[in-house]
Amino acid sequence: MSSKVSPTGTKAKSQHHVSQLLQQQQQQQQQQQQQQQEQEQQQQPLPEANAEAISFLNSFRLEELLLFFPETLAIVSDTGEPQGELTIEVQKGKYKDNQGILTHCLMVHAFSRGFLDKSLCGSSLLGYLSNDLELMEQHSHEFIKFPILPMERKMSILKQDDQMVVTRSVKEGEETKTGVSVFPCESLKGFVSSIANLVLLRVMAWRQSVPSGARFLALDTEGKLCYCTYQSLGFQTIQVGHQQAEMFIVEQTIHSEEGIPFSCQFYLLSDGHLAKRVQVGSPGCCIITKMPLLREEDVFEPPPKFDKKPLVWEEDLELYSKFLNRKEQLRLSHTSYLRQHPEAQALISDFLLFLLLRRPDDVVAFAAEHFGPFATLRPPIPALRSSHRPSPFRPLEEEEEEEEEEVEEEGEEEEEEEVEVEVEEEEEEKEYYYADDYDVDEDNVEESDYVYDQESDYVNDQESDYDYDYDYDDHYYEESVIYDDEIEENEENDDNDQGLDLEKD
Repeated sequence: MSSKVSPTGTKAKSQHHVSQLLQQQQQQQQQQQQQQQEQEQQQQPLPEANAEAISFLNSFRLEELLLFFPETLAIVSDTGEPQGELTIEVQKGKYKDNQGILTHCLMVHAFSRGFLDKSLCGSSLLGYLSNDLELMEQHSHEFIKFPILPMERKMSILKQDDQMVVTRSVKEGEETKTGVSVFPCESLKGFVSSIANLVLLRVMAWRQSVPSGARFLALDTEGKLCYCTYQSLGFQTIQVGHQQAEMFIVEQTIHSEEGIPFSCQFYLLSDGHLAKRVQVGSPGCCIITKMPLLREEDVFEPPPKFDKKPLVWEEDLELYSKFLNRKEQLRLSHTSYLRQHPEAQALISDFLLFLLLRRPDDVVAFAAEHFGPFATLRPPIPALRSSHRPSPFRPLEEEEEEEEEEVEEEGEEEEEEEVEVEVEEEEEEKEYYYADDYDVDEDNVEESDYVYDQESDYVNDQESDYDYDYDYDDHYYEESVIYDDEIEENEENDDNDQGLDLEKD
C-alpha cells in the first residue's frame, strides 16, 4: 500500500510547486509591465492645461467660494424606479499635513448607495482643497457586489513635498492589481480633481457661464493624466412638484488617451444646487425630489443720502432758550468764582496797568516775563546773574544749567580771592617778624632775641584766642587794626624795660 501512496503524494507536491512558479512568473510579468508603462509615461511628455483654464481657476472670488451647503439626489432607473441616493456636501474644514501644520481648507464629501441589476453598489469620495481649488488629499472608493465576480476600485491622491503621488488598486474577484504614479506639482497647473469638479460646477452655475476653449487636466479611470473640457448646453426648465426653475446645463468630458471619452451632464440651478446628473451611456440618472431654497445674489443698496440743511438756531425757540439758559449759567459761575478769588482780578488789573504804562512791542513776551515769577517750578533767581537777559520762553532745563554754571564760576572766583588774601597775610607777617632785627644794635642781640621770643609767644597766644572762621573779605581790616595796636603796646613795654635796665647800670 505504501508503494501506491507515494507516487500520488509526489505528484501533488509537484503540481503545487508548479502553480507557485506560475504565480511568481505572472507577478514578475505584471511588475515588468508596470515598470515599462511608467518608463513610457516618463518618456512621453505630460499634457498641459492651457492659459484659459489656468486663468479661470485663478479668478475665484470669496463670494463664490462661500457656496457651502449639502444636497441630496435620488438615483432612479430609466423607468423611474428609485435605486438609491446620492449626497454631496461642501463645507469649511482644517487640514493637517505631514509636518503637523493645520491650514484652513474646503472639505468635500460625496457618497452614494444603490442597486445595479439587483446587486449592491456604492461609491464614496472624500478630499481636501485649498481656496484656489488645489488638491491636498483625496480618497475614492467604488464597489459592485456581483454574486459571481465582485469588483472593487480604490484610488488615493496625496501631495508629498513637490510631487503628487497617485495610488490605485483594482480587485476583481480574488485578483488585485495595484499601481503607483508620481507627477511633479509643476506639471499639474490647471488640474481638476474629482472633488474640485463638484465645487467648480457650483461656481459655473453661479456665474451662468463656462470658460470657452479652456482645457483642464484630470485623471482617467486608470489613473493617467489626460485632458478635461467643459461645454455649455444651454438652459432648460425643470418642474419639481408645483415649482419650476431654470437649469444651466454643463457637460464634462474626460478625454482618456487609451479608453473611450467619459462624459457626464450636470443640470445646475442658479445658486449652484445640482438638480440632475446624467452619465452618457448609462440608463439611470440622479434627480432632486424636493426644490431647495434658492439663494439669490446679495445686492447691497447704497445708503440714503440726506442733504444738510442750514441750522438757524436763533429762529428755533428750543435751541435759543437753551442758549440763553446756558449763557446765564456760565455768567453766574464766572461771577461766583471771581468773588471767591479776588486775587485773580487784582493780578489781571496789575498786568493791564503795567502793559499800558510800558506799551511793549511784544505783548506775549512781556506777559510771560510778568507772570514768570508766579510759576511754582521756576527756580529762584541767583544773586549774581549773567549780563544777558534770559527769555521767559526758554526751557527751564537750559536756564538751570546756565545758573549752575554761573554759580560754579562765582565759587571759583571766591576761592581764588581767598587764596590771594591768605598769601598777602603770610607776606605781611613775615615782613613784620623780621623788621626789629634791622633796628636793634649788635650789643643788645641777646636782649632783642629774648624780646623777640616773648613777642612770638604772645602773638601765638593771641592767634589762638582769635576765631578765624570769619571771611577774610569782611573781617580782615578789623583784625589787622587790633593786631597792630597790640604790637605797639608790646613795643612800648619793651622800650620801658630797656630804659629801666640802662638806669640800673
